[in-house]
Amino acid sequence: MSVLAAQKQDLAALIRSALEQLIARNELPQVSIPEITLEMPKDKAHGDLASNIALVLAKPVGMKPRDIADKIAAVVCAHPSVEKVEVAGPGFINFFFTKEWVYQVLEAVESQGVNYGSADYGKNERLLLEFVSANPVGPMNVVNARAAAVGDTLARILAAVGYDVATEYYVNDAGVQTEVFGRSLLARYRQLDDPSYPFPEDGYPGAYVVDLAQKLRNEVPGFDQMEETAQLEFCRQWGIDQMVEWQKNDLLGFNVRFDCWFREQELHRANALERIIAVLRERGYIYELDGALWFRSTEFGDDKDRVIVKSDGNYTYVTADIAYHYNKLQRGFTKLIDILGPDHHGYIGRMKAAVQALGYPEDTLEILILQYVALLRDGKPVKMSKRAGEFVTLEDLVTEVGRDAARYFFVMRSLDSHLDFDLTLAAQQSSENPVYYIQYAHARICSIMAQAEQQGVVVKPVADVAWQALTNELEIDLIKKMAELPEELLTAAKERAPHRIARYALDLASLFHSFYTHCHILGEEETIRDARLVLVNCVRTVLQKVLELMGISAPERM
Repeated sequence: MSVLAAQKQDLAALIRSALEQLIARNELPQVSIPEITLEMPKDKAHGDLASNIALVLAKPVGMKPRDIADKIAAVVCAHPSVEKVEVAGPGFINFFFTKEWVYQVLEAVESQGVNYGSADYGKNERLLLEFVSANPVGPMNVVNARAAAVGDTLARILAAVGYDVATEYYVNDAGVQTEVFGRSLLARYRQLDDPSYPFPEDGYPGAYVVDLAQKLRNEVPGFDQMEETAQLEFCRQWGIDQMVEWQKNDLLGFNVRFDCWFREQELHRANALERIIAVLRERGYIYELDGALWFRSTEFGDDKDRVIVKSDGNYTYVTADIAYHYNKLQRGFTKLIDILGPDHHGYIGRMKAAVQALGYPEDTLEILILQYVALLRDGKPVKMSKRAGEFVTLEDLVTEVGRDAARYFFVMRSLDSHLDFDLTLAAQQSSENPVYYIQYAHARICSIMAQAEQQGVVVKPVADVAWQALTNELEIDLIKKMAELPEELLTAAKERAPHRIARYALDLASLFHSFYTHCHILGEEETIRDARLVLVNCVRTVLQKVLELMGISAPERM
């Protein structure tokens, strides 16, 4: 249990005990004591923790909230861990602790290192997180890049709170778009000899297809001897394989590694679509209408039933999607999370219905919708269109602004927020750039530690320093912020909100820079110097932790 969580638990017990005493002394009428909630006030002037318990009890006991709050405060303030208690507004109770907890926070960071903040909340539940899953017909672009940064960060967060997380990329290599891509590649190949050869009207005109055609000529010398039908299928399959490898390399350069790249063709080869129809039919959720097969998804809240086999005998996309998710569950995962783009809202109802129709609880599958990203350069939009061949690739983005800046900018907004990515700002190496500001805090502390070592000053264990010397408000603010990490991390996991870690990192870095500006370290007398070295070393550990959660480096020099 984190120091802050323990503080909350202890204070809640104190409040409950105070209420029981007040009831026993007939200062309050007999009443069932509700759950006592405690929150950290946004304004530090309102204490370390605050409770609305007096407002909650007002109606049941028939008293004014402030009168109840005053009675509780009078009892709780006598406890040695409580420095003072204030009643504010209509009856909020603000609690201020003694500084003993300062030592406990520093000790927790020191003893746990980069594991500080982690938890066993997930109880090692097997969770499969699928994200990106872009069609294999082009290189990674910035829309895919946001999904990659958000998904990878969320995976790290979920693992940190105790889930057994696996990540997966679904390669849609059996759809119509792959046939269009194959025709596009074959046309570009033939244009190498005959520039007048017609290009498909619905083809992919990007320059990368021309590059791929040249690679095909260089690496597959027997291609010209194939029949046209064989050439077309080869272009489709070989071209898709080349794009998948390109996507893999782009993502590796972005510090994103998937545990599995699942190919849709595997489902078709294993007759998984036929089998899933048989399973649904056996469970009573398939019917025939107008020559087609339908899935009774409305029985599970979907807005309409879904066609899974069309009247011409071809499968719909829904069929493969259901078979794929059944495959995931058959592999032993008990929690599935998909991160999809904003054009996939209609996907939610039918897939959650499918999971339930297969006999699994509704919450087995969770679908997160990630909003679009727009690129700006010098305040002007950067146009993107994969079909027109005009887009900024992930590789281009990393080259221009750097991997770390790109990852931070993609993560810093909530999933449901549209993101304007400012390329000009992301490329800056100044305090205006948030990721630079955070990394500079870490590098600055590393510099302090190096200077201390040069001076022969050793960073002592927490137990060997006079932590009572840490009385400056800026020091206490830093410690309070570090105390928040375990709960912040758990909340980020529960709410699927990796942007909370980005914001936390920026807040901690800001507090450190303010502390550094106003408080000397190596120039102070020994007692204060040693205590502050312990403090900033703990800050360095926490910064390293949160940067790692975002897949961002923690440089020692900048």
